[in-house]
Order: sequence, then structure tokens, then C-alpha cells
Amino acid sequence: MLTTEDFTHFPLRMWEKVLSKVKKAVVFMDDKCAEALHWSGGAAALLEAGAKNLKEFSSFEACGANEPKAVFVVSTLLKGRTVDIIKDVISLSHFQYCVVVTTVAHSVHLLANNVTAEMEGTPVFEQFEEKLCEWMGNMNYTAEVMHAPVVFAPVSQQLLLTPMFAHLFPLLSPDLQLINAKRPEKKRFGSLADVDVHSLPVELQLEIKSLASVLNSVFDATGTREESFAVGPMSRIIAGELANHPQAKNRRKTAPNKASIIFVDRTMDLTGAVGHHGDNLVEKILTVLEPLPGHVTDVQVDMLELTSLQRTPHSKSTLVPGCLAQTQSPAAQSLWEAMLTSKHKEAVMEVRRQLVETASKEKLPIKMSMGRVTPEQLCSYMQLFRSSWGALESNCGVLQLGLATAQTLRHPGLTRWDACLAFERLLLQALGDSDFPTVLRQLLPLMKPRGGEDSTTPGSRSKDDECGPDELILLLVYLYSLADEAHDSDEDEVEKLERELMGALTLVITQEPELSPLLQKLTGCANPEELTTERAHSAVEEMFETLRGLSNTRDHLKQLRSVYTASDGVHQVTRPHPSDNPLLFLFLVGGVTPSELRLIKEVVAAHKPGTQVLVLSTRLLRPTDIPELLFATQRLLPDIGV
Repeated sequence: MLTTEDFTHFPLRMWEKVLSKVKKAVVFMDDKCAEALHWSGGAAALLEAGAKNLKEFSSFEACGANEPKAVFVVSTLLKGRTVDIIKDVISLSHFQYCVVVTTVAHSVHLLANNVTAEMEGTPVFEQFEEKLCEWMGNMNYTAEVMHAPVVFAPVSQQLLLTPMFAHLFPLLSPDLQLINAKRPEKKRFGSLADVDVHSLPVELQLEIKSLASVLNSVFDATGTREESFAVGPMSRIIAGELANHPQAKNRRKTAPNKASIIFVDRTMDLTGAVGHHGDNLVEKILTVLEPLPGHVTDVQVDMLELTSLQRTPHSKSTLVPGCLAQTQSPAAQSLWEAMLTSKHKEAVMEVRRQLVETASKEKLPIKMSMGRVTPEQLCSYMQLFRSSWGALESNCGVLQLGLATAQTLRHPGLTRWDACLAFERLLLQALGDSDFPTVLRQLLPLMKPRGGEDSTTPGSRSKDDECGPDELILLLVYLYSLADEAHDSDEDEVEKLERELMGALTLVITQEPELSPLLQKLTGCANPEELTTERAHSAVEEMFETLRGLSNTRDHLKQLRSVYTASDGVHQVTRPHPSDNPLLFLFLVGGVTPSELRLIKEVVAAHKPGTQVLVLSTRLLRPTDIPELLFATQRLLPDIGV
């Protein structure tokens, strides 16, 4: 019988296709493939397979005369920008042997070239092989072009992510307006639930078809016959594409193993994604530590405390950061699983327990302490490893996770997590017994520039304690995605309050001494000097237009209408029970939070202990990802590299 392990091993099996080609080659890889590899063995896997070097997929990279072989690994169609970069690298180098691996199937390449007929072989790839020989300067040199779906990042035993689709997000009401604007009046769609795949822009169609093709390859490789279910308009389109995939029809006739896959639109429940009630250590780590450059999921862990270097302004650039993806060490992997799916307090205690156990095993002079876990205590344990290079090297994975925990616990930004949680609880309470305008009115006093005389925080505390624009935007998303649960509201009153909130938030944004990454994306400005009041106000207006549509995302559902019960706070969307198949896949389109992974695990253990559940998702969410996906992402026009 198939197990979830067969599926979490699938990414490693796909990478074997790539690894078989890299001997004596310089490998050029784009960010999305690099992130998938990062969770599947990392650069070490390539070097162990005989690769000479690993370089960024960029027109500014090249190889010397003594490097005749190149392997390119890309997450995009072999068209447009991707082709230009490959040509640039080859033109500046001296290759005699080139291999190009794309994660996009040949069938999607045909569609991208407007070929709808079934074709024998892989003509698009064969033509590209000829171009490669042309660019290398000799038609007798060797060129290979192949497809390998190295798309999944096996982040845990319970979770597979798809970095390639990290910006795929369910459509919202402003997207419906844009779709309808290009259609004759009689053929306009009444709601997002009516939209079909053919009415979407070609970029989004190709992105969805790529995703369906990737899922088909997983089920193909494991001999699985899937039954698909969908909650939400985007999920319905993806499930339809998977059902209609040309190879899927044959597979479903002969495949021996049965499974269910439920696609769920993230927009069905945004409160679960932007709220701070998750009580999860990894959610906090992802929120407060800097992201690893080029990655969506992982973060930078400062390794200075494991060295004898002094902390200077340059020490950060001297030392390569650590990270959360510890694929080489079984001890680190089990610690990571515990951190990801336990409650915050349990996870922190498990970090301490593992550090004490590891130090004792290495015969380091550890002093066991009970009571509350503090970052200072964790750091004192980890500093013991500095005295033994062998102990440091063999336990590096556990130590990186320990450092990530300590750095998060003492991070000044963590106080804002608690502030947000307090405000969310107040709003939730008000929502139970007030109308929507009353709840909106509670936000107005918070909309003050930080650190001012009339700031909501006493002057003795630092601005790190205060809610800044990022947190205020999160509270707005939280509230609007619950607005449907409030008592009937006076529309005029809501509109008047929204105008006040827009004005106040515009002022808050323009008073910021620095623009956060989110504000930069929202306003299109890199620094406060560029940001005019008009530009800030128009960004806030657009934001409110999207917010208004959030309260209607569950309108088309018959049963799963509410994510809120007045008695005990917020619940995630109830999952349907589509069948009694022993294997269930939950595909969350738009991201999943670590605390939802725990919730899924607990629900399955309580109600369906015999069922194995594997969560698939486009990304692992931190609360601040949602405003970016809602307000600063081209959902209809994903970047497919063309």
C-alpha cells in the first residue's frame, strides 16, 4: 500500500534525473529550482554527484576554457528571457556539451507555442537542442534538453511546497473586474465562481496547466488514481485541469492505488493566515528573521555565536548564514518536525532538550536547568560546542535550529506579535456583538504615526512595541475577511469610516522613517523621499478596493460559510470528507501556516486515525505574506519567464 513517504521521496527521485547529468559540469540554476534543491539535499547533492561548480542562472555568469560542460536547471518555459540568459552564458563560455533541464512539461511548451494538436516525440526540445549547438559554435557538439519536475520542496514528512508556484494565489474581485473589462457586456461573469480557464490571461493558463502537469507526474510515478475535490473558484479550475490532463485519463483507468486530493483556496480563510493566534514557534521564526536571499520559505540564521569572532558591522558579511533546511542530519530533521507542528512552548522545550542531550553525548560540560526556557540559556548551551570542532561539525544542523530559536525569542519585533494578538482578540470580541462600523471604529485610534506624542504606546517603550503600518494592514485584512460574520451594517456609515481610515493610514505610511519591504511593494517606492502623499493614498485606495471583496469569498459555498464561532474564537475552514480513501492530499492554493499543519494533524488523529494525510501547498506562510499576495502581486499575470 502507498504511504505518504512514497510522495515525500518523489522530489529526491526527480533530482536523480538531474544528478545523473552533472558529472564534470558547471551547473547554472534559477532561484526557484535552487529553493527546491535546498530542501532536497542542497548543493552538497550536486557536488557529490560530480558537479564542478554551482552558479546563479544569470547573463553575468560564464565559464572558462577548462570548463567544457554546462547543465542549466530552470523553472520556466524555454522562451523569452530564459532563452536569452542561456544564449548569453553559452556565448561567453567555451562549452562543448550542454544539458538544459526545465521543470515545465513538453505539453505545456506546445501550448505556449499555440500548438494544440497531439504530437509525437518532443519537437520543441529537439529544436532547442539545435539552437544550443549553434550557440556553442559547432553542430557536432552535444546538446540535450529534457523535462524533470524538480518542483517540490519536501519541507517536512507532512508537507511538500512548490516554490515555482509561490506567487500563485486565488483570484479576487478586482481580478474579476479586469477579466470582465475585456469581455462583451452580455458575456461578463457574475462572480469568480463562473470564471473558466479559457477566460484567463494566457500566462495564468500556462501556470495552472504547469501545476496540473506536475501533479499528474507525481500520481503517474506512484501509480495513483486520484479523486479530486475543490473548495473555491481557483481550486475548481486547477482540479478541472488535472482531471482533463491528457495522460491523466489513461492513468486513472490502470493505476492500482487510490487517493483523494482536495484543493482549497486560501481566500476561503484569510483570518487563519494573517492572525497571530497560531501559537507556533516556526511562524514566529519566519516572521522576525530575515529571509534567505532568493528564497520564499527559509531564513538567515546568524552563526556568529558558534565562532570566536567579535560582533562588528562587517561580521554579518564575513560569515555565511545558517538556515532551517537541515536535510543531512536525522536529529535535526526530527527537531524541525517538532518545531513545525508543536505548540510554541512545547517546541521551545524540545529545542532545549535536544541541545542538552547533544551536549551530553559529546561530553561537553553542560549544566542542566529547569523552568522557563530563555534565549540566554539556549545560547550558553550552544557556545559550549565552540571548544570542539568535531562536535560543532557533527551537530551543526541542531545548532542552527537552536540559534534560530534563540534569535527569535530575543528579537525586538516579537513584542509586536503579542500586540497584534491582543488587538485581534478585541476585534473578534467586538465582532460577536456589534455591527461592522462599530468594529471598524475601534481601528481608528490605532491609526497613528509611530513614536509621536499621541502614540498609543507610552513614550518609555520602544517603537518595536508599537503597531506600524504593516501590522495595521494585517489587522484590516483580518477584520475584512471576517466582515461577513458581523451583524448587518449601514453601507453609508461603512463608506464614511473607510474614508477616515484611508486618510489616517496614508498619514501613517508617509510618516515612516523607512519603508518596509511590504510598503515598498505596495507603493512602488524604495524610500520615503520618493513617496508622495498622492502615491500613498492611491495605494491605500486600491488596497481597500481589494479588502471590500474579501468578505464575499465564501458566498458561493453552501455549507462552509463561516470561519468564526462566537464562543471560542477563530476556526479554520472545515474540511469536507470526500471519501474513505486511505490517502488524502490537501492542496492549499495560496499557502499554509505551520499552525494549520498542527491543526490538520490533530483533526486527523482525532477523527480519522487510519487516514494518511499529506499537505501540499504553494508556500509556507508568515502573516505578512498575505498583504503582499493580496495587494502587490500580479495574480492574473504571473511571471512565467517569457
